[in-house]
Amino acid sequence: MRDEPRTYRRWLRNELSRFRVRIGESDLMISAERPLPGLAERALQLVRADLQSYLDRDPAFAASLRPYDPQPDAPQVAREMAEAARLCGVGPMAAVAGAVAEHVGRALLCETKQVIVENGGDIFMRSAQPRTAAIYAGSSPLSGKLGLRVSLVNQGLGLCTSSGTVGPSLSFGKADAAIVLATSAALADAAASALGNRVQAASDIQPALEYLKSIEGVLGGAVVVGDRLGAWGELEMVKLVRVTP
Repeated sequence: MRDEPRTYRRWLRNELSRFRVRIGESDLMISAERPLPGLAERALQLVRADLQSYLDRDPAFAASLRPYDPQPDAPQVAREMAEAARLCGVGPMAAVAGAVAEHVGRALLCETKQVIVENGGDIFMRSAQPRTAAIYAGSSPLSGKLGLRVSLVNQGLGLCTSSGTVGPSLSFGKADAAIVLATSAALADAAASALGNRVQAASDIQPALEYLKSIEGVLGGAVVVGDRLGAWGELEMVKLVRVTP
C-alpha cells in the first residue's frame, strides 16, 4: 500500500535509530541499531538498478496481472517477486515494494542485528523483541486505534498492507486494509494484494482469511472494512492509545 503523505509514519515509536532513504519512487523509513543511511542507499540503488534493467528487457513482467515466469537470467529480486506472485495468483509487481524492502533490510543485517524497513506501508523486519504495528486504514473508525503485535523474533519477516480505499496501489477489492504476515516481505506483499482483491464487503472478511491459510509461508492476516475487522494467525490484536495522523 502506498499513501503519498505517509502520515502514518508519525505513529512510529521504537528504541532504534531511524533514518529515511529516498531514490526515485522508493521512499524507505528504516529503523536499525545505529544509523546506516549510506549502506541503505547503496543497497537500494543496487536493487532498483537490477530490477529496472530487467523490466526494460522484459516489459511483460511489469504489465502482467497474473503469475508470470521470468526469463532464466532474471535477477534475484525478480525471481523472488515471481515466486511470491505464483503462490498468491497475482502479478509479480504486486510483490515489488516488499521485495525491495527486504533486499535493503538484509543488506543492513551485516551491521545491525535488528532492522525494520518500511516501504509505503510494506515492511521487512528482523527484531529481537515483539513489535506492534498500528493499523492504518484510511477513514475507517478503527484506523490508529488498533495494532497488530508480532511476537516472532530473530527471524526475517514481512508485514505488508494492501488497500482498495487508500493510496494509488492497484486493488480489485474494497478493503480499507488487508494485512499479511509472512516468511518474506515479497510473499507478504503479494498475499496482501490477493487478500484485498477478495474483499468487496465485510461479509467477505472471513472467507478471504480462510483463503489466506492455503498459501505456504503466510503466517497470519487481518482485514478491515469500515468498522469491521477479522484476523487470523500469528498476529495478536491490541488496543492502542488513540493516535492522530
